[in-house]
Amino acid sequence: MSPGVNAPKDEIENGTVFAPQFDTNGLIPCITTSANNGDVLMFAFMNEEALQKTIETGEAWYWSRSRSELWHKGATSGMVQKVIEMKTDCDQDCLWISVEIAGTEAACHTGYQSCFYRSIPVGNKAAKDTILSFNKTEKVFDPKEIYKD
Repeated sequence: MSPGVNAPKDEIENGTVFAPQFDTNGLIPCITTSANNGDVLMFAFMNEEALQKTIETGEAWYWSRSRSELWHKGATSGMVQKVIEMKTDCDQDCLWISVEIAGTEAACHTGYQSCFYRSIPVGNKAAKDTILSFNKTEKVFDPKEIYKD
């Protein structure tokens, strides 16, 4: 793996060299889905170190923008994400990983299986009047119990 800032466009789009295109902050977006059912579990960013650790260990590592630190997903909760497959998009500026999670399959720190537990209605409303609706109503774990805060 090498940051592909100088890689030729044709090689990035059609070649076999992994040349991740990190943004100006040194980050690349990563969509994480369940290997079991295909549901989107979460979205996060990786920096070069997180990406390298993910590839080397086969477990998901991310960069926490809010904490400004490397983050081994599941290190605190025990719900480590084992990477089953990792893909990059056509211009190598986004990643998609498919994961299995030991025990309770949950990825969201709020206790839901997925970080995407609310829906946004579209059409026939002004954006300022948008009210979210819950598409998941049951948490799969108690975050207070897991994170002790």
